[in-house]
Amino acid sequence: MVRNMKRADLDAVADIWLDTNLKAHNFIPAQYWRSHFEAVKGMLREAELYVWEDEGGVQGFVGLDGDYIAGIFVRDGARSRGIGKTLLDLAKGLRSSLTLNVYQRNSRAVSFYLREGFSLRSESVDENTGETEYLMGWEI
Repeated sequence: MVRNMKRADLDAVADIWLDTNLKAHNFIPAQYWRSHFEAVKGMLREAELYVWEDEGGVQGFVGLDGDYIAGIFVRDGARSRGIGKTLLDLAKGLRSSLTLNVYQRNSRAVSFYLREGFSLRSESVDENTGETEYLMGWEI
């Protein structure tokens, strides 16, 4: 079930954010993600977030900042079950256009967004990590 995030979900959501970033972005030093954990947790508290929950608890979430997808994150054991697509479809239903940034080396995510109708808009280097990232977009 997809629903708005509640305050009680914050720890689970923050843990999913950290774990997913550590695994999906293993080309970036783990300390980078760990050093940003508390700041991100504070931002998550105030963000527009929707969680996917089952009997096992929160399994994933999507964060929106206007028409920008700040991220789609799915718990490690829950991937490849359609949760990310469900969360993306929710975002598409809420907006007529969406943009997001994704690291070039996160080929699984790049493929997912291309398959879901996003197109590459531009390429740049993330100043914080030195990694190449794509700006991708989608419109109705």
